[in-house]
Amino acid sequence: MPAHQTLQTKASVCPLDCPDTCSLSVLTDGLEIKEVRGSHANPYTAGAICKKVSSYYPDFIHGSRRLRTPLLRTGPRGSFQYQQISWAEALDRVHTGLKQAIEKHGPESVLPFNYAGPHGQLAGGSMDFRFFHKLGATQLDRGPLCGAVRGMAYTSLFGNAPGMEPEQATKSDLVIVASNNVTVSNLHLARVIKSARRNGAKLIVIDPKKVKIAEQADLYIQIKPGTDVVLFLALAAELERRNALALDFLQQWTTGAEQYLKSARQYSLADAARICAIPLEEIELFLGYYAKAKNVALSFGNGAERGHSGGSSIRAAMALQVLSGNIGRPGAGVIAKQGLSFPGTGNKLRRPDLAPEGTRMLNIVDVAKHILDDSLSPPIKALFIYNHNPLCTHPDQNRMRRALEREDLFIVGCDLEMNDSMAYADVILPAASHFECPDIYAAYGQTHLQRAEAVIPPVGEALPNTEIFRRLAAKFGFDDPLFKTDDLGLMDDAYDPEDPRMQGIRPSQIPLERSLAMTSANDRELVMCKNVFPATTSGKIEFFSEELECKFGYGLPRYEAVPSRYPYNLITPSSNKRTNSTFGGHSESSGPEELEIHPDDAIKYQINSGDTVRISNELGKVTLVASVSDKVKPGVFYSPKGTWLATSSTGQTVNALITSELKADIMEGACYNDTFVDITRL
Repeated sequence: MPAHQTLQTKASVCPLDCPDTCSLSVLTDGLEIKEVRGSHANPYTAGAICKKVSSYYPDFIHGSRRLRTPLLRTGPRGSFQYQQISWAEALDRVHTGLKQAIEKHGPESVLPFNYAGPHGQLAGGSMDFRFFHKLGATQLDRGPLCGAVRGMAYTSLFGNAPGMEPEQATKSDLVIVASNNVTVSNLHLARVIKSARRNGAKLIVIDPKKVKIAEQADLYIQIKPGTDVVLFLALAAELERRNALALDFLQQWTTGAEQYLKSARQYSLADAARICAIPLEEIELFLGYYAKAKNVALSFGNGAERGHSGGSSIRAAMALQVLSGNIGRPGAGVIAKQGLSFPGTGNKLRRPDLAPEGTRMLNIVDVAKHILDDSLSPPIKALFIYNHNPLCTHPDQNRMRRALEREDLFIVGCDLEMNDSMAYADVILPAASHFECPDIYAAYGQTHLQRAEAVIPPVGEALPNTEIFRRLAAKFGFDDPLFKTDDLGLMDDAYDPEDPRMQGIRPSQIPLERSLAMTSANDRELVMCKNVFPATTSGKIEFFSEELECKFGYGLPRYEAVPSRYPYNLITPSSNKRTNSTFGGHSESSGPEELEIHPDDAIKYQINSGDTVRISNELGKVTLVASVSDKVKPGVFYSPKGTWLATSSTGQTVNALITSELKADIMEGACYNDTFVDITRL
């Protein structure tokens, strides 16, 4: 390093799709990221960060896959054949491609195809939404891909009121973790649990896979995938039989309890043991811990929502907390929906009022189907992929590939690095990373608002998402001042500066060296039914949801088994090497991914650890490396999600095996874990 380059440490924030939203400390020479560490600006994340962020970011920002200039496709889709072009030519081509689709088929023939690559409010959805709303493009319901099922399960009970802060679990004497791979997807909750256990708390983990946090549990229940709702309904009925319901609390704070319990009574504990494939003794032990505890904290992650009965499972688990009166005290509650604690003003930031009345909205899970549907009116003829790698994250990967291969579809790609989805774009726009532009960050798993500024200049010719869409707005003649708002102005549009939780600080002026904690009046921690109240129509916690009954026919939780003609259930949770598909191009993720298989199943096929296997169904086939382990149940396979196409000799990943036709019981969510396959030893 030249002598004149002085290393500096600068504050930043992690933007990845993770509930924790860590504060970062970045070592830089002014041009490149040299090291990424955790900082204490956010007291919840408190200096600890995952290996992915600390180890992979320098390569992600400066490595060979980084997009540094606009590109024009010169070969077949998916061939990775491109040539460099100028920004002027790139914007001209984007303008021409979108305009041609609009002139021939109307503005709804354009579809913005984005999800949650960065979680900053600016990069994740600000000027881009303004642009597409004004354009009149088809709107996208993004939640069904992930999050909407769990979110609606929570709000059906409590409304748009934030749940228990994770830090409060230190005051619990029992912590229940279900469908949440804490050390991979919710890292700092592990520290909270450790603190609670030092104070004498018990830990129960419920998960089809024996995740790392289960190794610390006083009770680990290895449940059959998709059956959680049966367990929690049976537990509710058993609490009633034992006269263990919190009747005074139910009378004061809830509606629909009798309807709910009538439904729950159909399941005995023996039924739950049989359907969930767990020993009856473990259910009895659960009840013993639960009955003795005075303050129970429940953390129910996103895992269960990835199945057909997912919404019902999450609602039933949360309902058990209400029935037992584990609400209304610090340390007793449901750890969920911390994002509702922030004074967000999303409509002011995104301006949905700009969209023409009646603009259609499509489910993100069904995008490939709609692209291939020639009868769709108007058809989708222009696709703008950004903040997303759909080929590696969506169900039915091969259908997505067929959709992106259409030559009559104009595709714009915008990303930080060349990935499998970008290889199908006609024009690629290089986006700046969060290290190269300012942004503001809430969280969906904790209650601290943070701001960050650029710590290095843009790499190559990369531009922030906000600037890319400002330039596109100008190209289309959108001259309203709202399309010229700078990034500081967008921050101020994102949150209400007059809200007491902002402590008199404008969003764009939040100090970089600390975060703002979202608390109630007098800086008190948030507690449901004490200083945070159910935001439902009735003003009470609702066991029966009129909205879910009208929309989906699930006013009450209900179990529905998913039949299959294949013998093995494949589940695909998070990886400790990737956040969804982010970092999937790093060397740590190269080569075939593992497939965990129970010893009983391995014996049938003479499979040993290290053997190459192929799993398949009518949708596709994938090669993986076997890992024989009792961390999965017999009949259940595990392989982590987010791999890129090159990891399998078939050019397909586990997403090729996942149907997009089956939907969750509520919110039409994707059913990743209701995937059934056969196996062959190669």
